[in-house]
Amino acid sequence: CTHYLFIVVVAVNSTLLTINAGDYIFYTDWAWTSFTVFSISQTLMLAVGATYYLTFTGVPGTATYYGLIMTVYTWVAKGAWFALGYPYDFIVTPIWLPSAMLLDLAYWATKRNKHSLILFGGVLVGMSLPLFNMVNLITVADPLETAFKYPRPTLPPYTTPIEPQVGKFYNSPVALGAGAGAVLSVTFTALGCKLNTW
Repeated sequence: CTHYLFIVVVAVNSTLLTINAGDYIFYTDWAWTSFTVFSISQTLMLAVGATYYLTFTGVPGTATYYGLIMTVYTWVAKGAWFALGYPYDFIVTPIWLPSAMLLDLAYWATKRNKHSLILFGGVLVGMSLPLFNMVNLITVADPLETAFKYPRPTLPPYTTPIEPQVGKFYNSPVALGAGAGAVLSVTFTALGCKLNTW
């Protein structure tokens, strides 16, 4: 019972920690920087929680289920933006499911080998998540125009960023996010496995 309760707590808190991860679009000045930072945070939260869930049950498919919990919970929370008047095509929900599926696939393909799950699954999650989430960035409504029409409610109008500063920090948010995520998520995948030895 305690373990199942812990799974729920991890799933909920993972989502809470990444609930604003799609809001990089609001930081128009630093959209690329925010995208990388948020990509890494999403990768780590998904890796540790889904791996714990997966190795606890030992059933391939539970990592995807974990990603689904995070996704649905985020959809509900993002409804707050819609209630504030933002258009649907500007509300970004991070994409976790494909990366969670890859984690399940690594576990299933290696016949439930935890070491392969940590190495292969962790790298796959870290490299894939920024790639899938870039879809959000390129399909969203024009960020400059929308940010100007709908200033972030937590900022006074005169501090709302309106000028994009592309390349201020680096030139490839997907590459940087995937590179850092591929390294760090291996550690967090190992942590997810380690949690089952409590």
